[in-house]
Amino acid sequence: MKLLDQKLAIWFVINPISGTRRKKKLPTLIRKYLNQDKFSYKIYYSRYKGHAGEIARDAVNENIDVVCAVGGDGSVHEIGINLINSKTTLAIIPWGSGNGISNHMGIPLRTIRALECLNRFYSIEIDTVSVNDSHFLGIGGYGIDAFIAKKFDQTKKRGLKTYIKHTVKEFYKFQPIDVIIKIGQEHRKVKAFLLSVANTSEFGNRFALSPKSSVQDGVLEMIIVKPFPKWTSPFLVARFLRKKGDKSKFVETISFKKAVVKLSDDLAHYDGEHTKENKTINIEVVPKSLKIIVNKKKISRI
Repeated sequence: MKLLDQKLAIWFVINPISGTRRKKKLPTLIRKYLNQDKFSYKIYYSRYKGHAGEIARDAVNENIDVVCAVGGDGSVHEIGINLINSKTTLAIIPWGSGNGISNHMGIPLRTIRALECLNRFYSIEIDTVSVNDSHFLGIGGYGIDAFIAKKFDQTKKRGLKTYIKHTVKEFYKFQPIDVIIKIGQEHRKVKAFLLSVANTSEFGNRFALSPKSSVQDGVLEMIIVKPFPKWTSPFLVARFLRKKGDKSKFVETISFKKAVVKLSDDLAHYDGEHTKENKTINIEVVPKSLKIIVNKKKISRI
């Protein structure tokens, strides 16, 4: 336990390639707006895939109080999963293309406002998701979103425009996947254009895939988007942007704590990070397993 006059140690881990904004000013903003009466800090830059996770593990081993991910959902994922069940708290300064996790936590997109939120240091314990031998924090997917995540990961250009470009390009090529879902004693076979597991509410950019999801309720949501006429896609997207996608006749939402999913494809993404996954996936909520700083003003919807 920290003494009253002892500062909290915080490490900032900056992803230099996330999003499109320039990050040269970040150290200056941190120095100017971080409450240095409360925090002592160091700044690190991730140099390669997996490096941010290594830094997070070092922070846990050195009993650092806070690790702040400066980047998008991928950076938050890589750092956050390495802080699960530790005493180290996750913080976020959103600098990515979508920022779905930080949006759910109410973290402001403006860096100065995000630092002010960090200074207030209001933290909660949230649920995370166990998938086979790994974890994720926000949303995992096994349909068109996983396919697009792979394409996005293979390009050097970042940002929302690049993501939209890949989405439009791949949309008409993608074929729905065959899925077998087991929850408790119930087995179901479905054909899915998109199958996602949600702990948080959105993909990013206010695309509310699962508007009722909470990171504090000990429950996950499985969102199944069934095959639909392609000409209806603008209307379906508009529904999700208005937080009403779950009302569509092409969308089914199932609440659960533990499930087994069998897929016809091995592509997956976790928090936007594409990966190859076993075709049989064991999914389970892990209640109150990660400490994270959130915006207290938005706590009612977190």
